[in-house]
Amino acid sequence: MKHGYIKSSLRFFRLIRLSMLIFTVFVLCLAVLVPAPLQEQATITRVPNPVKSAWFLLWIQELVSYSKYLIDLVILLAACFLLLPWLPWLRPARAARWFSRDQLSVNIATLLTFLAILALTVVAMFFRGGNWAFLFAF
Repeated sequence: MKHGYIKSSLRFFRLIRLSMLIFTVFVLCLAVLVPAPLQEQATITRVPNPVKSAWFLLWIQELVSYSKYLIDLVILLAACFLLLPWLPWLRPARAARWFSRDQLSVNIATLLTFLAILALTVVAMFFRGGNWAFLFAF
């Protein structure tokens, strides 16, 4: 056996396959029984104010409300995370651990990105009113 690898088991993969099948059937049944939380059909004569995107895209809407050029930052950030495995100055991790010391820069960058996205999403969801004005709701 190679050093640093864990011996796999067919029993384990059967369990994973079975749990994936059960989860898929559960989600499909849930999709049939529970209606999607959609609003009524959009009409050009009655536009809601403010128009907000889906919750997982609100952070981008909040970011571009400051400047339209900040979308370039989103594209650059996505490219950096996609190219992360091939960046030359990052060595592969010596061991598979959570928050290992040799991957500290990647861990910090990921954590800061997550916190920024979370903060922008919360601001856009709870503190934006008509005409995208900032409101303090509490």
